[in-house]
Amino acid sequence: MKRLQGPQRTVVQLVGVVLVMGALSWASVPFYDWFCRVTGFGGTPGRAAEGVDHVLDREITVRFDASVDSKMPWQFKPVQTKMTLRIGETGLAFFEAYNPTDHPIAGSASYNVAPYSAGGYFNKIQCFCFEEQVLAPGERVQMPVTFFVDPEIVDDRDAKYVHTITLSYTFYEIDLPEGYAALDAESNDTNLN
Repeated sequence: MKRLQGPQRTVVQLVGVVLVMGALSWASVPFYDWFCRVTGFGGTPGRAAEGVDHVLDREITVRFDASVDSKMPWQFKPVQTKMTLRIGETGLAFFEAYNPTDHPIAGSASYNVAPYSAGGYFNKIQCFCFEEQVLAPGERVQMPVTFFVDPEIVDDRDAKYVHTITLSYTFYEIDLPEGYAALDAESNDTNLN
């Protein structure tokens, strides 16, 4: 086998670098998501089976933000834009989603909390984001999220001065689950006849 010399060797090295960079950038999104879920870093809230018994007198405001991916045809918004509650108190908020199309669409919500220092103290007990959502044509639903802010936030040197937390969701379109996909195919066949 002949060794590459000069420009040929440089081209092969550059192609190798581009391939490695592409692979790393592709893998960085799921790795970062995993890292944030494990560490609570990056504003990823925790999950809890239930609220806490200890409620503080100090209040905190939670703002709600909603968006959809550019390829997602749903309309999605918070029912209320903010809520003030005591630290440790369980809150219940609703988000509204609407499918204006003529076919069912499945969606999955990603979420984040800002500022990042509060992410590890914001806990969700129940959330529509834990499961994929399917909306029928023209369907409008209100989806709940039950949450609390852990009282330990007041002991964190970075997070204890946080007075407002923003909970953000973005919905992305995903493939329909198998049962829904069959119903969608049947409705398309009916519409064609």
